[in-house]
Amino acid sequence: MASQGKKLINDPIAVVTEFIEGLVETYPGLQYLDGFPEVKVVLRADYASAMLDKVAVISGGGSGHEPAHAGFVGEGMLSAAICGEVFTSPQVDAILSGIRAVTGPMGCLLVVTNYTGDRLNFGLAAEQARSEGYKVETVIVGDDCALPPLRGTAGRRGLAGTILVNKIAGAAAATGLSLDEVAAEAKRASEMVGTMGVALSVCTLPGQVTSDRLGPGKMELGLGIHGEPGAAVADLQPVEVVVSHVLQEILSPDTNYVPITPGNRVVLLINGLGATPAMELMIAAGKAVPQLQLEHGLAVDRVYTGSFMTSLDMAGFSISIMKADEAILQYLDAATKAPHWPVGVNGNRPPAKIPVPLPLSHSAKSYESLSRPQQLSEQGCLLEVAIEAAVIAIIDLRDNLNEWDGRVGDGDCGSTMCRGATAILEDMKKHYPLNDAAETVGEIGSSIRRVMGGTSGIIYTIFCKAACAHLKANTQSVVTSKQWAEALEVSIAAVSKYGGASAGFRTLLDALIPASAVLQERLNAGDDPCTAFLLSSEAAVAGAESTRHMQAQHNALHVKERLVMISTNLSIPYGRAGRSAYISSDILATVPDPGAMAAASWYRAAALAIKNKYQVHE
Repeated sequence: MASQGKKLINDPIAVVTEFIEGLVETYPGLQYLDGFPEVKVVLRADYASAMLDKVAVISGGGSGHEPAHAGFVGEGMLSAAICGEVFTSPQVDAILSGIRAVTGPMGCLLVVTNYTGDRLNFGLAAEQARSEGYKVETVIVGDDCALPPLRGTAGRRGLAGTILVNKIAGAAAATGLSLDEVAAEAKRASEMVGTMGVALSVCTLPGQVTSDRLGPGKMELGLGIHGEPGAAVADLQPVEVVVSHVLQEILSPDTNYVPITPGNRVVLLINGLGATPAMELMIAAGKAVPQLQLEHGLAVDRVYTGSFMTSLDMAGFSISIMKADEAILQYLDAATKAPHWPVGVNGNRPPAKIPVPLPLSHSAKSYESLSRPQQLSEQGCLLEVAIEAAVIAIIDLRDNLNEWDGRVGDGDCGSTMCRGATAILEDMKKHYPLNDAAETVGEIGSSIRRVMGGTSGIIYTIFCKAACAHLKANTQSVVTSKQWAEALEVSIAAVSKYGGASAGFRTLLDALIPASAVLQERLNAGDDPCTAFLLSSEAAVAGAESTRHMQAQHNALHVKERLVMISTNLSIPYGRAGRSAYISSDILATVPDPGAMAAASWYRAAALAIKNKYQVHE
């Protein structure tokens, strides 16, 4: 069922003039003619000096395609853009006003999209301007590749390829070429570009209802930029398949839309239609380039990705392909102050990817120093036993962790921790240098960082890297129990520093902080390391269990929560840090913190394993 479209506007009738006002407030290089509402013309603020010795380049059409065309006004591109009402060709008087404003002795080129209204209105304005003594030429752009080559008198529609033609015309004019030469360059460019669009939704005009013409799970191929129906409706497909179909249509030798054959150089433009996220446009670009190279045998010299010629809030994109040569590339690379022409695209394309650099510490070490020793020292044996017990405890606890996390978070704590534990177990068998405690702890952090996502992954990586750095400061080959205790303390401080939590915040620190305190206390009291470790692990378990009775610290309420509290005058007891910060105290009262329980589990398992190892030796 059709529904009223949501728009952040004031009066639907005033959207174009208010857009222009906002545009020129944003970009000081732009001005507009004081002729609202009939005359809506955006022009270069330096038009008076520019018109003396350069050909003026003007484009325009109905609004609703922003940033086209007003966003491409600027030195090196358009001299002026004529704006009609939404999806309505500008009036002759407005076009004529634009011509008069920016045209000097060198003349003016009109770049017109191939729609009947635009051709008629720009054509009549051109004739009137000539009668007034202005030198005016016109180039019509019809780059649409969705409709059959011969379709009545209207011909192929002007689409996003017009933006490339505008850039080439503006750059040619900036070099000082004559009107005939600028027009010839623009016409040549218009004959080398083809475009086809794909929509996932139709657009909603200001003040009107949203059409339900395109149903769920459907996409429209070859639609027009004014919401007019496309050439076909099909089931939604992965973007790689969609891109392949569009490229085949544009480059089809049967229709011969563009004179592009294998071995040619091309420019690719991926154009968002208004409501398509940059991520999706970049995915389309990433699929289009290799297809052009491998399937069509083309050299892709430039790629422009973004929203250039939209259709209000339409979801979808269009692809434009232009045959390129050195002259076209120079024009496209030429400097421009047009605010919406993309920067950072100029120049030859380097390789898309390069090798990932290795840490200096790794590259400087021999392979043997970062591989599992053939013979384990006593310390190496203890490390192996402790690590293996710790990770098996986590793997066994996976379901419980997920169940607890499902009540206070997103339910994946156990799965995430299990991925890290499994990676540690596998990596230890292959290349942990177990006789080197500092490097082993560092490698545990590397294993975690490689496979564990989310907050848990980065917290444990910080934990391990901090411990590694502290242990490396020890010049002795064997790490003492007090040095291990100090490393634990340093790691806790690092996690607290970067994570923002401390004791009582319902995090893993609620297990590790009491464990660290007891470990230091018992070692200072003269207990043997094994006993001190075991007692500290009991403190870790008690600390984790105590999180059942904690409320977590919530540093900042979300906007929605603040609005609820303001409107109802209620004080909502939310928590303190991590996943629990967004859960009510009623739920928290029955569930331990999964992160604390996980930390207590591996810590306790490691302590018991060390105890058992010593008992065997005794």
